[in-house]
Amino acid sequence: MRFLSKQWFWITFGLGILLILYAALRLTNLTGLPIFTDEAIYIRWSQIGSRDAAWRFISLSDGKQPMFTWIMMGLFKLFEGADPLFIGRLTSVIAGAGTLIGLWVLSYELFKDKRVAWLSSFIYIVLPFSMWYDRMALYDSLAATFFVWGLYVGVLLARYVRLDLALILGMVLAAGMLNKSSGFLTLYCIPATLLVFDWQSKHWMKRLARWALLVFIAAVLSQVFYSVLRLSPFFHLVGQKDNVFVFTFSEWFNQPFRFFAGNLRGLFDWLRVYMTLPLFIMAFVPLFARWPKFRESLLLYLYWALPFVALANFGKILYPRYILFMTMPLLIIAAHAFVRLWERNRTLVRRFLLVSLVFVPSVYISSVIMMSPKEALIPLADRGQFIDDWPAGGGVKEVVSYLSAEAKQQKLHVFTEGTFGLMPYALEMYLVDNPNVKITGIWPLPVAIPDSIVKSASMSATYFVLNETQVIPEKWPITLIGEYEKGKRADHKKLRFFRVGSYPSTLP
Repeated sequence: MRFLSKQWFWITFGLGILLILYAALRLTNLTGLPIFTDEAIYIRWSQIGSRDAAWRFISLSDGKQPMFTWIMMGLFKLFEGADPLFIGRLTSVIAGAGTLIGLWVLSYELFKDKRVAWLSSFIYIVLPFSMWYDRMALYDSLAATFFVWGLYVGVLLARYVRLDLALILGMVLAAGMLNKSSGFLTLYCIPATLLVFDWQSKHWMKRLARWALLVFIAAVLSQVFYSVLRLSPFFHLVGQKDNVFVFTFSEWFNQPFRFFAGNLRGLFDWLRVYMTLPLFIMAFVPLFARWPKFRESLLLYLYWALPFVALANFGKILYPRYILFMTMPLLIIAAHAFVRLWERNRTLVRRFLLVSLVFVPSVYISSVIMMSPKEALIPLADRGQFIDDWPAGGGVKEVVSYLSAEAKQQKLHVFTEGTFGLMPYALEMYLVDNPNVKITGIWPLPVAIPDSIVKSASMSATYFVLNETQVIPEKWPITLIGEYEKGKRADHKKLRFFRVGSYPSTLP
């Protein structure tokens, strides 16, 4: 017992060091990247829900499960007055810390090798994929957390076949489902954990039957918890939202495998870029090597491949962030492969080259993500979303700063292009509590200036923010205050900020 206590003391101490390193890398320049449209939506929902209990299920109004926003609501309560963007992204930072610990315990449980456990957690810290999304106020880091812990408890249940583990598994599954529909994939993958089941046991058939019963209990328990969403009249919108992004079975049968090859190529390309080529290769080295722990490695491959192939087969609208959670098992395999290669290359020069080749690209790309996110080497699909195109929030900070200064002297009315998304939510996040500021969204933009804007301009300082269409209304009596480029695209996507009419500014 004394040995175990000492051992776990040092493990806890080591995990503490890793968490400190993780926090330092994730929190540095956390709000350096302008807000993204989905972030504005989730943060604004969480603000509303944190102030009014009647709106705790607000995310369901857009067909989104509420777990991520629930956690953010708690943080808004805990850190009142903090920058909303920081609070939103802190939610993902906390989720990533849970993933880091989950990778350690899962790696150790599967391979019984602390080197693999430490290395898998370290890879997670420096991985560009996790570095990017742990610093964004999006659901996906939390989805990865529940996926890793769901796999871990599933492995324990397969090995030890205990009721308490089944109950814990049911709660973890429910948490994942309450966060995102992809959480159901953890349940669907549970049969794969039979790879680590003790098939040599004398009473293996009895144990297998008991395992099946316990999995059934876990599945039922998860659905009982998930049913809390039925309290909201918007629950039916979850299914409708899912059908926007994935094909239903009837849609798929009408054109089976039509998009599979193209989707698969795209997903692999995103995986390679976000993992970096050396770690991507390292993750698949065990497929061509006869190393120990074959069943454990196969289990990890299945937990990656089953959701990956399913997404390629049924995905209608795809983004790189959808594969973040399913990438986690590959990190453990890469760590296992690295340890084996380390053992086989015993000279100092070879080990130095191995470390340099595998980790330098990840460390470099992640450092750019941390310090200069607009220069980051990320897939073009994400670059357009987060940096270059209209969903990116370049210019929001400048507009908020200007309006905040103006509102100290007079009442303002701000009209935005859009009623949902970056506009007006990014402005509401910061200005909705200011009694001198009123914010109104308009969509679509009419050819002639609306009477409501004309009336407002005759009574108080009135402004207009143009972001999505990029076409300045020619017949509107507006004066450009500033325009802010999103990124570095040749077509120069911009956010434009106007004053309506000739109402004077109080600023020099």
